[in-house]
Amino acid sequence: MTSSDDRLHPTRPLLAASIACFRDGKVLVARRGKPPSDRLWSLPGGMVELGETLAAAALRELEEETGVTAEIVGLADAVDVIALDGSGAVERHVAVIAFAGRWRSGDGEIGPEAAEIAWVAPDGLAAMDTTPGLAAVVARAARLVS
Repeated sequence: MTSSDDRLHPTRPLLAASIACFRDGKVLVARRGKPPSDRLWSLPGGMVELGETLAAAALRELEEETGVTAEIVGLADAVDVIALDGSGAVERHVAVIAFAGRWRSGDGEIGPEAAEIAWVAPDGLAAMDTTPGLAAVVARAARLVS
């Protein structure tokens, strides 16, 4: 498992997976409870562990963070999260593979990583404080699920 210290000023990009889980036309989003992106709404997700597939990581993170299970429908997007520090050096670089999925079970629950959760209509994301590009990723995922 990658520690949070290894995530700052990495020597190479890190790999993460997330999932846009849909139930009754709404997507599950979580307000992050820890850095990075603390307090922003995003898809449940996190770092891929050694020996774990991208899809398995997305499903594991969904269940760990929210208690929800899903089935993967397809690959929705790949997003580069690159942040520079004050000197222009790369502070964070994470490649996030986002999947589209259909809800299977669980209503969702909060925890240390997901301080708040909500089932939201995709067009409702515009009114929320989200991670950059979230609405576009969810729109792509919604097309795969419908």
